[in-house]
Amino acid sequence: MGTDVLFQFGILIFALAIFYLLQHLPKRALSKLRSKTRPSIQANRHLLAGAQFLIRARSAQNKKGTNSSNLAKSAADEADKALAIQPREPAAHILKAMALDIMGHKNAALKSLDVALSPPIAKGLSEKEKGDALFKRAELQLALNRRRRVDSAVSDLVEAVKLNGDNCKAFCLLGHCYEIKNLKDEAKSAFKKSLQIDPGLVEARQGLDRLGP
Repeated sequence: MGTDVLFQFGILIFALAIFYLLQHLPKRALSKLRSKTRPSIQANRHLLAGAQFLIRARSAQNKKGTNSSNLAKSAADEADKALAIQPREPAAHILKAMALDIMGHKNAALKSLDVALSPPIAKGLSEKEKGDALFKRAELQLALNRRRRVDSAVSDLVEAVKLNGDNCKAFCLLGHCYEIKNLKDEAKSAFKKSLQIDPGLVEARQGLDRLGP
């Protein structure tokens, strides 16, 4: 949900900035600006629509009789439309990855995140956004093959918590990874950091209980 809210907030700020510029720029400069910003505005419209579909798809996952896959597919379609306009837009790649994950296409979702986190494209992400994307990629890696991909997941999670030290779920997942690798002390430390951020996180508490004193 955090990424979806960021999409919408960013689009709102962008729209307000455009409105201000439209009121204050000279006509000649305004003409040039319109030609440059029109594709960006259209791409952001698709991102906003996709984010709304994604929110509905996530909500539908918890409701019986509702097909979340159809809503997720609509979100992925909107992401593709945004990418057709701006292929280097990282938010669109992340949106597509999240939608594909709901649809059960984890390999494809992982590829989309790989693109979003590639050096040329990741420059468009804030530190928090990049940290969230790394956390999601680690989740997908473990879901696809826990044993073979655990080292890659650890690498992503270590960077994720450096970029966003408030992500209790990233610390918790890092604890699980260390647990898989039989690194008991490291696992305990990660679970404890997770609980410092969110004392009510059940998964982290259970992790500490498993590891014992």
